[in-house]
Amino acid sequence: MLESLKEQVYAANMALFDSQLVTLTWGNVSGIDPTTNHVVIKPSGVPYEKLQPSDMVVVDLSGKVIEGELNPSSDTPTHVFLYRQWQDIGGIVHTHSKWAVSFAQAGLSIPVYGTTHADTFYGEVPVARSLTQNEVETAYELNTGKTIVENFEDEARDHLAVPGILTNDHGPFTWGQDAMAAVNHAIALEAIAEMAYRTQMLNGGDNQLPSFLLDKHYYRKHGENAYYGQRRHSV
Repeated sequence: MLESLKEQVYAANMALFDSQLVTLTWGNVSGIDPTTNHVVIKPSGVPYEKLQPSDMVVVDLSGKVIEGELNPSSDTPTHVFLYRQWQDIGGIVHTHSKWAVSFAQAGLSIPVYGTTHADTFYGEVPVARSLTQNEVETAYELNTGKTIVENFEDEARDHLAVPGILTNDHGPFTWGQDAMAAVNHAIALEAIAEMAYRTQMLNGGDNQLPSFLLDKHYYRKHGENAYYGQRRHSV
């Protein structure tokens, strides 16, 4: 079942590992099949060096295992909740990468200090609110997903223009049109988190990027008039 998607999600998980965003087993990638609405996700607690495409677990949008011998990621309830809420995303990543987690543990968003940030995220990378004790004890992973969506709704953020968030006290989640796009956003998020920290250490972080430069860098890579990279031309 969904063998092609299993291969894609496996490759995305290994790309996450190869990018050194994962320590031990602290990370996971999923992808969704838009036809069946089944989600393929990394199994829980399996070392990356031992993973195989056949180890990927298929679940439905309630998190019920449809196929697989292993338990799905413990973060599965977060993933499936986001897929239910945002039907225009195709892949999700969660990591405990060091620089992004540093901001999450401090309860701080990542401001837009430069054009590197603006190339991928149209605005600050937000930090979700902390979970209450009751939310942790009753449905921790599900409520994590709820705080992510809540943040974007409360702040009227576009989750496609800002494809990531820091969960307070925890770590980053990113998403994209497919699993590999979500991995690329996780890589970018970790890089800008490190740059933002260094910027704050150098000058206190008083140099927010002007809006006209944010617009220029974001829209030259995204949208109808994007011109960054290569385009196919009709002959």
